[in-house]
Amino acid sequence: MKNLTEYDFPEDIKNMSYEELDLLAVGIREFLIENVSKTGGHLASNLGVVELTIAMHKVFDSPKDKFIWDVGHQSYVHKILTGRAGLFGSLRQTDGMSGFPKRKESEHDIYETGHASTSLSAACGIAAARDIKGEHFEVVPVIGDGSLTGGLAYEALNNIGSRKSKVIVILNDNGMSISKNIGGMSNHLADLRTSSGYTRAKNRIRTMLSHIPVVGPALAEGISGTKETIKYMLSPEGIFFEEIGFTYIGPVNGHDIKALTKALLAAKQASKPVLIHVITKKGKGYRNAEENPDRFHGIGPFDPETGAEKSPGAVTYSQVMGDELTKIAEKDERVCAITAAMGDATGLSGFAGEFPRRFFDVGIAEEHAVTFASGLAAGGMRPVCAIYSSFLQRSFDQIMEDAALQKLPVVFAIDRAGIVGADGETHHGLFDISYMSLIPGMTVFAPCDGKQLREMLRIALDMDGLAAVRYPRGCCSDEDLGYPEYKGGNIRVSSGKDADIWAVGPMLDKAVEARSILAERGIDAGIVDVACPHPVDTSLIERGKPVFTVEDGIDEGGFGQQLKARLAGTCDVTVMAWPERFIEHGSCEDLYERYGLSGNKIAERIRKQLEGEN
Repeated sequence: MKNLTEYDFPEDIKNMSYEELDLLAVGIREFLIENVSKTGGHLASNLGVVELTIAMHKVFDSPKDKFIWDVGHQSYVHKILTGRAGLFGSLRQTDGMSGFPKRKESEHDIYETGHASTSLSAACGIAAARDIKGEHFEVVPVIGDGSLTGGLAYEALNNIGSRKSKVIVILNDNGMSISKNIGGMSNHLADLRTSSGYTRAKNRIRTMLSHIPVVGPALAEGISGTKETIKYMLSPEGIFFEEIGFTYIGPVNGHDIKALTKALLAAKQASKPVLIHVITKKGKGYRNAEENPDRFHGIGPFDPETGAEKSPGAVTYSQVMGDELTKIAEKDERVCAITAAMGDATGLSGFAGEFPRRFFDVGIAEEHAVTFASGLAAGGMRPVCAIYSSFLQRSFDQIMEDAALQKLPVVFAIDRAGIVGADGETHHGLFDISYMSLIPGMTVFAPCDGKQLREMLRIALDMDGLAAVRYPRGCCSDEDLGYPEYKGGNIRVSSGKDADIWAVGPMLDKAVEARSILAERGIDAGIVDVACPHPVDTSLIERGKPVFTVEDGIDEGGFGQQLKARLAGTCDVTVMAWPERFIEHGSCEDLYERYGLSGNKIAERIRKQLEGEN
């Protein structure tokens, strides 16, 4: 087999035999393991869709036919098969290839995704635009069974089915999202995986009828007219999807290219919406990923032989939060934990093991998670919603209307606040200070280390109203460094006669670095640890000195802008934050340097301003 960079993809796939395509699948898996082991990335989800993606490109004509990948982290194979194998050395690296579909990257990336459950709505819109303009092409969204726990997917399914506009939905059913899927639809799909009675019976009846002289073929062709009775008599397979307007095909073996091709060709001939139910195995073909699909969902560089990550993992903010919440729950039976299909990723696996009746994984349904938490709070419990900052944006209305309006004591553990690095625009958590600050009665905490995170979580759970604790992705110090116990407000770390640096949460480390650099230039800067960015507290302002705020959040509406507005006309405030734009993917340190938020860039800006160079 040729090197993957030597093919003329996707055209070469059209003329390959099934034997050649099977060999291609083997080569793609080897390529993925080799490359992702160096760069890190989403491995298990991509290993699971190798044959499916090959079959899609064999049957359809991208980019004329539109592929939409829900979430998008399973698009690596699609990237290989659209001529981008040579870019994989730069996968998720600064200025390199994105780990998600990107319209600017290729004409084959039709729609950008990063959050779950969006592909069907996008497909519905693209199909409607096609129909209005009188164009002719297929619209093929691929959505995982995990994404079907999100309510947006059902709104779209209902709309597609009722409009009867041609869309070919591929349901990639592997029983996983990141953590194992839960909920009624997951159970329904599990039933469908284990039975093929309806399909077999329907085929047997069609075959039997076709052998009846004269009238048989017509009866077989008209079987769709009687299938309502047949499907209720024989099996529940596909009933849900058929009832809302889809032709259901499946279940299909998602690792059999020939079977997949046959199903896709059948769907292509249909004149109404089709749903193809494909069964795949996450991590297929790599034992380490098959046995630990959640760990290999998103992984850093690793040893391909052993599967061990190359950089030993220190304690993370997520682990500290989960550990402390478990300790609190041991003494307070009201404490509950809620997550949206990310129990392990948010550090709650220990809590789930200790208190299964007080742990709730609601699936990829952040809006429901918040209203559900509000109901728990109304019922006398003390719920903690652990959700990524970027994903919590989906729940803004529920935070406002269900939690805040009723003054319910819900705590939000906002994981992955600030930039997250390689996952890029859709995953950076840059907006939470801004949008949480809009919520009446909300208190926002921002710990600078693990110890402070523990203390803030306890304070938040003792409050009568809403509270959020935002903390970044990655490792943290969880040692007692001798700082006094955090009891609220902001903390003056040091005084300086020339300026003050007010640093939000973990940006304190960069402020300390900047202070040291400034000291070498003869500039004496003080530091304030902004442990509580909202509501804004100005009590530590020392009049007469310029203030420089530093935060790992968006400039517009962030802490710095709020402080500047509060002190207008009384104090000179310079805001250093992320600009009002979507920040690209790359290493965190590269991005801090590029956008002026590294320790040396902070120091340089302060020096220039104080010395009149700006």
